[in-house]
Amino acid sequence: MPADLNALRPAVWPRTSGRTDGAITIGGVDVRDLAKEYGTPLYVLDEEDVRSRCRDYRAAFHDGEVHYAAKAFLCREVARWIEQEGLGLDVCSAGELAVALSVGFPPERITMHGNNKSLAELERAVEVGVGHIVVDSYEEIARLGYLAERHGSRPKVMIRVTVGVEAHTHEFIATAHDDQKFGLSLSSGAAAEAVRRILALPQLELVGLHSHIGSQITDTAGFEVAARRLATLLVDIKNEHGVLLPELDLGGGYGIPYVDGDEAPDIKVIADGLREIVARTCRLAGLPVPRLTVEPGRSIVGLAGVTLYEVGTVKNVEGLRTYVSVDGGMSDNIRTALYGAEYTAVMASRESPARPMLSRLVGKHCESGDMVVRDLWFPQDVSPGDLIAVAGTGAYCRSLANNYNYLPKPAVVAVSGGRSRVIVRRETEEDLLRGQL
Repeated sequence: MPADLNALRPAVWPRTSGRTDGAITIGGVDVRDLAKEYGTPLYVLDEEDVRSRCRDYRAAFHDGEVHYAAKAFLCREVARWIEQEGLGLDVCSAGELAVALSVGFPPERITMHGNNKSLAELERAVEVGVGHIVVDSYEEIARLGYLAERHGSRPKVMIRVTVGVEAHTHEFIATAHDDQKFGLSLSSGAAAEAVRRILALPQLELVGLHSHIGSQITDTAGFEVAARRLATLLVDIKNEHGVLLPELDLGGGYGIPYVDGDEAPDIKVIADGLREIVARTCRLAGLPVPRLTVEPGRSIVGLAGVTLYEVGTVKNVEGLRTYVSVDGGMSDNIRTALYGAEYTAVMASRESPARPMLSRLVGKHCESGDMVVRDLWFPQDVSPGDLIAVAGTGAYCRSLANNYNYLPKPAVVAVSGGRSRVIVRRETEEDLLRGQL
């Protein structure tokens, strides 16, 4: 049970958040004003928080490259912020690529991912000249070779290597063990065979190796093992083919704190550790040290986002808990239902001196599993009309949003310097009906 139900613990809230006259402010804007102007549910994104974390990564990996993982959350305005802060961008679909290109994001700073890229997606990537394409299968190597020859280009490619690291995270977001859909296995020899096939195609330029061990990882051990194994593969490639690959992409997956007690890796410690491991392995083998790239997503945008809800009903189940129902739920945040994600939530429109009660923050959908926060403490006087703020919702909430029960997706509002503006408008009933005959 928290000592103070009104406290905003800095580790899980946006960097510019606080309370003024009892109400939460973000970017200098009162959440009551946001709810009044834009309605609820509402995604609120702290622009300065996002930009400052971009700068933190650039400083930590000053001698490498940082690419923002668009899947965490992408819209045109966020793409502009990423470009202005000097980061590259990772996309994994034609749609994400289209968003980036629509704001003039430099294609040479874009990397195309995906385990099943269509011919159309690959062709679009080749046509616009994305900086890297990360190949994920033998079939893709052949497709890309065909397209490159047809377009008279020579795209730079990397191989996604499954390094066999069992990341300490939920099975749905662990991606580097052999029994899953991503990448080419290091242990089975599939990655080495992919190297041979690419080098046999003069239409493709093999520039490096890629690995991504999972998401929401809060210790550095897995990253260190992955870095060591990829560096060893670089040595094997040099010995077999006489080829020195100049780049090594170690992916993202860096975790963030969602609730009290959660830990998050220090990005400078990660950067220094990865740099030292790769450098040591390569130098012992007499290889030049490759240029490192990392791909943070959640750890740039996750803590910058807060979701605002309005309480609709409060239902006490005697002897168990109180159910606090809000005007959103699993359509705007499916992570709790999908894999048991945990969040911090507080009353946002006022402070309360009332005693705590065991609660469950639930949505309005026709599902028993429609929970925003499974177990938390709310003041006993929480009432219909109160605003609730849920922290840490900047990543994978709007990206995974859906229209279950035909609820329109909420707007996204950016706040900065005491001002707010819509960067993704709220869906309407007309939007829900569009496309139906």
